[in-house]
Amino acid sequence: MTDAETLARKVQDGELRLYELEDHADAETAAAARRQLLREETGADLDTVGEYAFDAADADSNIENMVGAAQIPMGVVGPLPIDGGAAEGEHYLPLATTEGALLASVNRGVSTIRHAGGATARVLKSGMTRAPVFRVEDVAEAGEVSAWVREHVDELADAAESTTSHGELQEVTPYVVGDSVFLRFSYDTKDAMGMNMATIATEAACDVIEAETPADLVALSGNLCSDKKPAAINAVEGRGRTVSADVLIPHEQVEERLDTTTAAIAEANTRKNLVGSAKAGALGFNAHAANVVAAAFLALGQDAAQVVEGSNTITTVDAREEGLYASVTLASLEVGTVGGGTSLPTQSEALDVLGYGGGGDPAGSNADALAEVIAAGVLAGELSLLAALSSRHLSSAHAELGR
Repeated sequence: MTDAETLARKVQDGELRLYELEDHADAETAAAARRQLLREETGADLDTVGEYAFDAADADSNIENMVGAAQIPMGVVGPLPIDGGAAEGEHYLPLATTEGALLASVNRGVSTIRHAGGATARVLKSGMTRAPVFRVEDVAEAGEVSAWVREHVDELADAAESTTSHGELQEVTPYVVGDSVFLRFSYDTKDAMGMNMATIATEAACDVIEAETPADLVALSGNLCSDKKPAAINAVEGRGRTVSADVLIPHEQVEERLDTTTAAIAEANTRKNLVGSAKAGALGFNAHAANVVAAAFLALGQDAAQVVEGSNTITTVDAREEGLYASVTLASLEVGTVGGGTSLPTQSEALDVLGYGGGGDPAGSNADALAEVIAAGVLAGELSLLAALSSRHLSSAHAELGR
């Protein structure tokens, strides 16, 4: 009996729990033991799940009860020229997805942008948020706490920043609902996405608030942050990076490369992305921004659940005298080039394709560049889908590609 089989048997017999296996074996053997257990109990063949290109120990900070890896096809679009505040030159953007025709569509938009001279992109605002909720006696006490917080931001910054060598507290905004006080902390987290950094720093600041005011902490996250949930506050105030990208495409290129007209794309955007989204009560006013955000997140080691915030995107199209002007503004794109899944080998290699892996110089510049490239990719995806819809080629494109 192999070591993995022995461990699996001990779990079945109740001598060990799934999460205890690394205490009794190396990470590779522990993962093999869990696969063995699942084979015996479910009949599933996990040979492919067990084939992966990194050391199981390297994923220790990314996963618990590891059994293997999920492999998602990865492709690339480009080259995509970008005039950015941080991203400059031509970029190939890796995208991982199981949706056939997505990369073909995005690449058509990329080609159109390239022949129009490239996209312009800028990060407009940066700040990762965490919003704890406190209990107070009444609204008078809520006002007292809010006033104290506004007057002592420097003291809260000292406490918060003592927990990190990189994060900087930017602001604390109080929100009162009866006897609940929410404090929305915003941090500059440099090249890290920064959710864990913001959480740990905010906890230290909360200790000061409890010591100096009558407020009692109820939850370190009060959902006004707002993380991984559709929320208007993120669409308006931003979370992570607020980033825009735009392009001006000559009318003749719209017709040659997108097989439609500027007027048709503009009308489709107004009726679909603006009027249709408003009627639906949507927070994002776009065609499929989440498609590109999700594929980029999977390829580049970002937190996939934060695609929710990435869909807070507004697409605008204007028929100008000199051509079609199109833009996307992603209000809450949460990305980083250090930490989280960015250190896993596959994702690290994908970041190397962009040239923005690890910490930037100055700090924060790599994550800014990543946000700008993703925004330009979203712009390409929006242009291509709007063109397909306005020319009525959407279904035929999927049919031709056998999807």
